[in-house]
Amino acid sequence: MDNGFVIGLISWFLPGYGHIQQGYWQRGVIIGACIWTMFLIAILSGGAYYPGFEFKDGALLFILNIFAKSGNGLGALISWFMSSNPPVDFASWATFEYGGRFLEVAGLLNYLAVIDAVDINAGRKK
Repeated sequence: MDNGFVIGLISWFLPGYGHIQQGYWQRGVIIGACIWTMFLIAILSGGAYYPGFEFKDGALLFILNIFAKSGNGLGALISWFMSSNPPVDFASWATFEYGGRFLEVAGLLNYLAVIDAVDINAGRKK
């Protein structure tokens, strides 16, 4: 595949797959495993239910929170679907704040992986 936009979109939606698509199997599997592991830890910790920031808390914090969570691609859709029906006692979980941060960091890490896959496609990196 020679289209950098499509590689970037695939890399964003399925972490690690953009590298695999270009023949970098080891790198793609490691990146995908790291991001999906962080995502699963976040979900199991209750990160999907963590409210994060609202616009009234500050526009910049709200935008950064949404940007970071959106970086998960398919994981973002899964977490938004899960957060639509939270359990009653989720605020009593000791880990749900950590889960929220893990969700954000997984998304930001995926953005770096997307940039890496696009750079490989453009020939700027091997």
